[in-house]
Amino acid sequence: MVSTLILSGGLLSPNPGLVFWTAITFLLLVFVLSKVAWKPIVEALNERENNIQSSINRAEEAKREAEKILAEVKAERAKAQVEADKIVSDARIYAEKIRAEILEKANAEARKVAEDAKADIELAKQRAMIELRNTVVDLAIEAATKIIQHNLDAERHKELIAGVINELETVER
Repeated sequence: MVSTLILSGGLLSPNPGLVFWTAITFLLLVFVLSKVAWKPIVEALNERENNIQSSINRAEEAKREAEKILAEVKAERAKAQVEADKIVSDARIYAEKIRAEILEKANAEARKVAEDAKADIELAKQRAMIELRNTVVDLAIEAATKIIQHNLDAERHKELIAGVINELETVER
């Protein structure tokens, strides 16, 4: 039986009727598909293409927006850095000013203490001078009393007074 099929043509030998009906069926199928399914398939593909293009456009727009925001953030960061540098600079200037004021106050206080000490020394010196004068006056009175008691002559009297006056002048200096 296999040998009869091969000899009579079988599956590999073209049969004109089969070829005709296969072609008619194929054309009919293509016509039906073009009327019924082709249009929706093409529309679905076009819609899919439009959705993809729209997504690409939105992604590009989002990328541009992100780059814009990034540039703004960088600008704000640079501005904040400049402001921070200015604040630090101002703080240094202010600290230097405060340091100078404190130093000036300390120097003024030191000068005042020195002046007060000089005034105290001068006052103590004046008190010592007054006390010294009082002592010298007491000594002069005592010397005068002794002179009077001894009845010295006028020449000796002048010498004693001149000596006391010289001593007073030396002490005052």
